[in-house]
Amino acid sequence: MNPAVDISIGDYIETERARVDQELDRLLPPESEPPESIHKAMRYSVLAGGKRLRSILCLECGRLFGVDDEALLTAAAALELVHTYSLIHDDLPAMDNDELRRGKPTSHRVFGEALAILAGDGLLTLAFEVTSQTAAIPAELQLRLINELAYALGTRGLIGGQVADLAAVEGKVSEDSLRYIHRTKTGALICASARTGALVAGAPEADIARVTEYGERVGLAFQIADDLLDVLGTEQELGKAVHKDGDQHKATYPAFYGVEESRRIAKRLVHEACEALARYGGRARRLQELANFLITRQS
Repeated sequence: MNPAVDISIGDYIETERARVDQELDRLLPPESEPPESIHKAMRYSVLAGGKRLRSILCLECGRLFGVDDEALLTAAAALELVHTYSLIHDDLPAMDNDELRRGKPTSHRVFGEALAILAGDGLLTLAFEVTSQTAAIPAELQLRLINELAYALGTRGLIGGQVADLAAVEGKVSEDSLRYIHRTKTGALICASARTGALVAGAPEADIARVTEYGERVGLAFQIADDLLDVLGTEQELGKAVHKDGDQHKATYPAFYGVEESRRIAKRLVHEACEALARYGGRARRLQELANFLITRQS
């Protein structure tokens, strides 16, 4: 199913979000299945809300090359399982020590640290499990998708970025180090989401390279926008504490460049992302709209 092209970007995101949520509900173990406590914790965090932007990027990049949604939806939902795992662990006292996520108490506040850690581990493992069992995706491609996820999450991706973020003292980092933190901690999974859609569609390597260029720039722009929201947004809008980056002297684009220059950089990145897909014409319209939405969103 390819959603109607004449609805607004907001309505489009809401329609796609509902489809991804339905698939997540199907993939997650029911709360009644033993051990009930961890399955309740897993479902609590995954189904707490969110725009499902990583999943939507995956779906739309697959559609760009004409693949049927049936082959995409489970792969797209697996990305959300991975993303939620990362949020649960990022919120822990040993990391960012956040008390709110998506407007609700964080997992460790509700279930305790031990179960929160295990819930995150369970979601990460489930993502690999469902990716390897998707009947609509050939076994060889399943292996490549698992490798794609593992690379985005490992020490060259999310974990490496988190380590670098923790090591940044008082925000005193170089321009290259700041870009590395954002490109890996957040950008790597966003880029992998775009690439996953193209891979499921069987896109040629030249097309995957263009989608990669798009994903890399969108991923960095997304995190810059997130940094700006922490400075300019409200707790009510974001569903989480604000101004924590500044209070903790974290390495962010607004801290390094200031608000206006950060906005300019994010807009330039989005322009470059859209240019990477220009050859596809109207087929890439939604991906270009999504790129612009990521830096104009208010939550």
